[in-house]
Amino acid sequence: MKGRWTILLALCASSALAQEPSPRPRAVFRARAVDTLGSRAQTPAALDTVTSDFDVGGVRVILRRITANDVVAANVYLLGGTQQVTAATAGIEPFLLAASEHGTRRYGKQAMRRAMARTGATVQVEASADWTLFGLRTLRDALDSSWAAFADRLVAPRLDSADVEQVREQFLAAVESRHADPDELVSALADSVAFGAHPYAIDPSGTARSLSAITRAQLRDYHASQVVKSRLLVVIVGNVERRHAERLIAGTLATLPQGSYRWTAPPEPAPSGARAALVQRRLPTNYILGYHAGPPAASQDYSALRVASAVLAGSLFSEIRSRRNLTYAVDAPFLERALATGGVYVTTVSPDTTLALMRHELGMLQTELLDDLALRRLVQRFITDYFLKNETNGDQATFLARSALYQGDWRTASRFVESLRRVTPEDVRRVARTYMRNFRFAYVGDTTAVKRASLEQF
Repeated sequence: MKGRWTILLALCASSALAQEPSPRPRAVFRARAVDTLGSRAQTPAALDTVTSDFDVGGVRVILRRITANDVVAANVYLLGGTQQVTAATAGIEPFLLAASEHGTRRYGKQAMRRAMARTGATVQVEASADWTLFGLRTLRDALDSSWAAFADRLVAPRLDSADVEQVREQFLAAVESRHADPDELVSALADSVAFGAHPYAIDPSGTARSLSAITRAQLRDYHASQVVKSRLLVVIVGNVERRHAERLIAGTLATLPQGSYRWTAPPEPAPSGARAALVQRRLPTNYILGYHAGPPAASQDYSALRVASAVLAGSLFSEIRSRRNLTYAVDAPFLERALATGGVYVTTVSPDTTLALMRHELGMLQTELLDDLALRRLVQRFITDYFLKNETNGDQATFLARSALYQGDWRTASRFVESLRRVTPEDVRRVARTYMRNFRFAYVGDTTAVKRASLEQF
């Protein structure tokens, strides 16, 4: 069957891996979007020569000095993610950070807005499974003034009652909007179904129930106990010297309490069989997303499963979209977390037929050996595509953070390409057999159009 895989992998490299991102759940796209390595103009080895890590008063800092542009990305990662909360307090961290925009000890609401508008700086808050990102994007010349306002939101938020209620209303409206979007809904359901009692089953952005119940007192208590130096990882990418970074952090984040937090990866989920959750919606098409658990990030299987997911994505695209025209969007997402998560995603009006074809393609991956030369070409195309789509300073910051957290050392970022190139056809088949099973599915659409058995046979 090598001839079949040679042709298929060539199609994968020229179609699925090269295409623009198709519509898919935001959680899936986000995971793809933060898979970063760096600039086309610099090799990973060269990038390592301008990266350093150091401690500023108990705050861990990674600094990558990039002189090619004047944009500075300063990301603060509050570590722990969904391990920090319960279903009842889900969303408390992004809620707190969003409320801090309305004023701090040094900056009133209008002063805060003027400070950021004057510099053109932007602030990003994004909750995810393993951390909450609080990120600043600014220009080098405006770094001092924008950092002062940005950092004060972490150090001394005012959290006035009226502001808290305004943010609550905004968050609840966002939850309602997410549930109205079938892609968003199927994504949230898929994590919940796939992980059960595991922390990854908790929505880091919060639910209507949790966000409605969180009080101002809880926000204040959370800030006092959980916004501590031991939970912070600061990654700065831009034309910033170490002494400059040290001065900025020493006068702001380093004044927070130390705390006693230690990062640990979440436990591996308990073994479980196939399962599905179906939600009836009147829609033009049906949305299907199933996840399976993968290896820890430190495992040698991590890169192999990433490659296997890319191969499966390409084969699904070629067979289901290109050849049979059964969908406008099909994928095999790989979610980079401390514990990898893989899966399959499709929108289709013929769910049983489409799922049968997906099972067939997965079975081929698990039983047939790929052609080695074709796999090398696909991996190289994947690497090139990866570089082109993920080259901003902010992307580099997240890649360094992930390497530092998941692998224990940011220097492992330089071995990313090497780890992909070491993956063999035997590795792909082995990880497909080992991990690509016991999928747990979420289905949003016409529930009478699909047999539950079609979802529970993966």
